[in-house]
Amino acid sequence: MKCIINGKLILEDRIIEGYTLYFNESIIKIEKTSLLDTENGLEIIDAKGHFVSAGFIDLHIHGSGGADVMDATPEALETLSVTLLQTGTTSFLATTMTMSSEAIESALKNISQHTLSVTGSQILGVHLEGPFINPLKHGAQDKQFIQKPNMELIREYISLIKMITIAPEVDQSEVFIKQLQKEYPHIILSIGHSNASYEETQKSFRWGVSHATHLFNAMNPYHHREPGIVGAVFDSDITCDVIADLVHTHPHMLELVYKMKKEKLILITDAMRAGCMKCGSYDLGGRGVEVSQGQALLEDGTLAGSVLKMNEALKNMVTYTRMSLVEAVYSVTTAPAEKLNIKKGKLQAHYDADIVIFDEDFSMITTIINGKIKYKRK
Repeated sequence: MKCIINGKLILEDRIIEGYTLYFNESIIKIEKTSLLDTENGLEIIDAKGHFVSAGFIDLHIHGSGGADVMDATPEALETLSVTLLQTGTTSFLATTMTMSSEAIESALKNISQHTLSVTGSQILGVHLEGPFINPLKHGAQDKQFIQKPNMELIREYISLIKMITIAPEVDQSEVFIKQLQKEYPHIILSIGHSNASYEETQKSFRWGVSHATHLFNAMNPYHHREPGIVGAVFDSDITCDVIADLVHTHPHMLELVYKMKKEKLILITDAMRAGCMKCGSYDLGGRGVEVSQGQALLEDGTLAGSVLKMNEALKNMVTYTRMSLVEAVYSVTTAPAEKLNIKKGKLQAHYDADIVIFDEDFSMITTIINGKIKYKRK
């Protein structure tokens, strides 16, 4: 058994000190620190006064460390998995792009075969971002590969897919959404890359859409006469996610979505292969991307994913909004875990021992997955 002492433990609703966190593969208990902790043969990790929280969960990430999910190789998944350890992300949804059916199938097959072999951050499943989107809001997705919603593309990998970003206003979406909601309720249906009106969006919630992908981005604007998707999300209890990199979303809008959604807000990175890398030329979904000063842009100036790290997203929310540290941590731990219905995201008995230790500047010191130390800052 292992334990963490001298840490500021971030729970769902508060921060506690003077407690010891005991764990093996899962969390065993949290108790008041005793002198016996140093005498009973425990493997002790001294947090030295730093913050301790559940590991971060990213519902939307394409790549990092020079690798991309669409590379469709085991090496790419391993690189992504290991790179994320330094950001505090202990598990994630491998996110695909709108590319050819063959490319998407290759990526899904690769993930299916190698999910359990990665040695760093765990792959929880797939987030299928497209190809069932609106060409008018394709963003950095390649619109030549957009398809009408259909089961054939995903049927073989249906148990692997945990989230699908879809435009509910496009042809055949209603039937598709209702079928998935009925037959495969484990799949989170998320509105995104969409031009749906306020009324169409509300209707999609009744069909089974329960989430919104990178709110504000790749969708119609929030307007006082046409509140659109954002207005419908604000008027509902569905969850949503944002890219808190101060590039995709202005601090004012981050503050607004925090006030409107509270515990329904989830932070994501939407990072591409340039994450944790130097500035320069990269690609996303087969399209050239130039990365400079924290921005990833296509040749036409379109934002192409991000280079955001999850610990930076936390820092930005705490710095530029009134979101507390406890609330920010909740948005990358408990909130996404509950959305996926998994036993992660809490420092609580019987939950997976995915744990991070970080300092006041949100720099990762230690990353633990299933009770094993996977990263230690040098």
